[in-house]
Amino acid sequence: MPVAAGAGVDAFASRLLRWFDVCGRHDLPWQHPRTPYRVWLSEIMLQQTQVKTAAPYFERFVAALPTLPELAAAPQDQVLALWSGLGYYARARNLHAAAQGCVERHGGELPRDLDALTALPGIGRSTAAAILSQAWNDRHAILDGNVKRVLSRYHGIDGYPGLPAVEKQLWALAERHVASPDLPDTRLADYTQAQMDLGATLCTRADPACVLCPLQDDCVARREGRVAELPTPKPGKAVPQRHAQVLWLQDAQARVLLQRRPPVGIWASLWTLPQAEDAAAAQAWFAAHAHGDFAAAQRLAPIAHAFSHYKLELQPLRWRGIALRDAVGDNDALRWVARAELSELGIPAPIRRLLESDA
Repeated sequence: MPVAAGAGVDAFASRLLRWFDVCGRHDLPWQHPRTPYRVWLSEIMLQQTQVKTAAPYFERFVAALPTLPELAAAPQDQVLALWSGLGYYARARNLHAAAQGCVERHGGELPRDLDALTALPGIGRSTAAAILSQAWNDRHAILDGNVKRVLSRYHGIDGYPGLPAVEKQLWALAERHVASPDLPDTRLADYTQAQMDLGATLCTRADPACVLCPLQDDCVARREGRVAELPTPKPGKAVPQRHAQVLWLQDAQARVLLQRRPPVGIWASLWTLPQAEDAAAAQAWFAAHAHGDFAAAQRLAPIAHAFSHYKLELQPLRWRGIALRDAVGDNDALRWVARAELSELGIPAPIRRLLESDA
């Protein structure tokens, strides 16, 4: 396991904490107060999302659902509505399910135990460790994306960090650093935050500010001129492009027809406009559900949206003054929604932007 010459485990932790005391982020909304529930919520939001984006969502979420039992008791539509726009909605569904699990099995509190935390939906090893260290100052190593980047550069670790063998190496290094006798028991929360802050503000993916880094003297990547190539990028592959049509129906009262997505898959359980794979499928859906002339649709500008594993182009078709066939009507998966009610539902960001463009 390559470790930088002269880079003692103690030096890593102590230098990082000294930097954090002066330059770290001490005013994040989940730090005041820093409760287990607020730490957990922030950690879930910060998966795949930057702090500046997550912060306003966090404040809105805790204002509506300030405690774990209130989250557990909330309807799923409310949870998804509060999450709407953050993306990766499985996080919200897992958060809701985990809160219900805590009520059922842990007295309405997050368990102070690594194995019990990782048994809850949506909480992996690093997230559980971050919760334990920040909420209770327990001694646990984390290994999120920021920490992987810092350790890969500091120790000169080759290989894509997502590969099991490379990740195992990085976990071993993270565990060694957190076990340092130079890391006080009272500073575990700060140390965890310091690692994330360093990766987010200095040891960034592009254009890292090495000259300001507290670890620069012992960083293998900086010493060997390999900062730009570490961590090793994920092997690239072509991202497929898909197309679909979305049907924007409004009735005589200007209500919008929304359809709930299935409980699994893309945008699971969210409310969105009815969607068809192509024009023929869109026409068939319209004929089966609505009165009116399909050819009278207003064809709007296409919407481009990127998922983690494919790109999607949506072609909106719009009709006004539409009535549903008698056999259809409102049901659990299809309903007319007034504009004032849209904010109460979880709606995918591109669809919400489309509907709000008519405001």
